[in-house]
Amino acid sequence: MIKLTDEAPQGADLSGDQHRRLIGWIGLFLPLILIGLALERDGLKTWSRLESISAYYYSGAVAVFVGMLVSLALFLFTYRGYKNDYHKWDRTTAIIAGFAALIVALFPTAAPKHLPVLAWWRPWTGELHHAGAIVLFAMFAVFALWLFRIDKDGKPQMTRPRDKIYFACGLVIAGCILWAGYNGFRSAPIFWPEAIALIAFSISWLVKGYADEKVVSVARSMLRSGSKPPG
Repeated sequence: MIKLTDEAPQGADLSGDQHRRLIGWIGLFLPLILIGLALERDGLKTWSRLESISAYYYSGAVAVFVGMLVSLALFLFTYRGYKNDYHKWDRTTAIIAGFAALIVALFPTAAPKHLPVLAWWRPWTGELHHAGAIVLFAMFAVFALWLFRIDKDGKPQMTRPRDKIYFACGLVIAGCILWAGYNGFRSAPIFWPEAIALIAFSISWLVKGYADEKVVSVARSMLRSGSKPPG
């Protein structure tokens, strides 16, 4: 089992691990909740025709799709990173990602072929949506490949277990961007590239927020409480 407790400090933490964990949990649960609600409200036949995460805008899970992306944007807007020489890059990258998340939420992709087109939807709406999605995933990759690996001296690290996880997540996100682009060019579904990229993004933020240590701590507390004798 890999121990993830050897991360060197990056300077004064201006956001907190809970902030990072919340961002990570949103990304992790988004595709799962979308699938569950779409299956429950629209049925298997309609769900099977949703070829991207963005297509869930046209499903019974639209409120969750928009709400969770707006929540993600708010957490990104308020993310401040660390008090070091790279603080401005933490803030800039998070703000860009926040605006991109809002664009993805508020400017939907084109309706799936079996569903009616929204009366107010225009081709430029879909183009803006796709641009926002590309920027959003690109910023996720920047965090994982670069910003999360910077130590207090401003140098990206690769010797610590956590750094290797961040780097691997960043590579997965970058690969999924290319995969989705290739599928999009061929008019093939892009649900899985998007879903896998979201999972990789979530893992990087959860690890950065020490979610693993939090889960272990809660589990130990529960075990200790359960082992106490009655009375």
